[in-house]
Amino acid sequence: MTATRQKVRKAIIFCLFLTFPVIMNYFSPALIAMGASEGVINGSLLLFGLLFVSALFLGRGFCGWVCPIGGLQEACFMVKDKRLTGKKIDWIKWVMWGPWIGLLVFLVIKAGGFRSIMPLYLMENGISVYEPTGYINFFLVLMVIVLLAFSVGRRTFCHTTCWIAPFMILGRKLRNIFRWPSLRLKSEKEKCTSCMKCTKSCPMSLDVNDMVQREKMENTECILCGTCIDVCPEDVISYSFSAWK
Repeated sequence: MTATRQKVRKAIIFCLFLTFPVIMNYFSPALIAMGASEGVINGSLLLFGLLFVSALFLGRGFCGWVCPIGGLQEACFMVKDKRLTGKKIDWIKWVMWGPWIGLLVFLVIKAGGFRSIMPLYLMENGISVYEPTGYINFFLVLMVIVLLAFSVGRRTFCHTTCWIAPFMILGRKLRNIFRWPSLRLKSEKEKCTSCMKCTKSCPMSLDVNDMVQREKMENTECILCGTCIDVCPEDVISYSFSAWK
């Protein structure tokens, strides 16, 4: 079961990455800004909003199980698997996200508010890359993701550049404030032998063993992929759909 679950998870995100030329614009912060300047709620903004809502109950499960960009980053593991070490870099995405949100608010106010909903805004037949020039942006995005993965480490894009992650992190924090049942990890510290397999295998380079020892399995960068669950020989970690304590 454990090996099968990770094979299924990776197959899903790898296959979704293959569809990225079709769905890329649904993940575009630039397209959201362009739509906001015209008072349009586009497909990207709708998706970001839905992912915020999903985080209220599923945390960042999208990142671990469905994200096509995650699929590319984990494919990079097969070429160069480098854990993130050193100083914490998660703050970088917030430095970009804050001004971007401010820009969106300004553009919406300037446009007189949102006036229409266009899920396929600037997408021919719902396809993101439908002309040769579109592949320039497509390959630039891929280049940034791959270079970050190879030069800095595992899923660096998720830690530093992803515009969607803050929406889900905020949704997760809101969930914890109200303490309603949601998907999370739980652990049994007394069974742990500190073999460190969970920490070594974590795609987000989290110190999972330390989380177990502190009996605090909550981490804003956890994507609930279940890798730590499946590599643990003592079944210390498991999924739970419960309220945060």
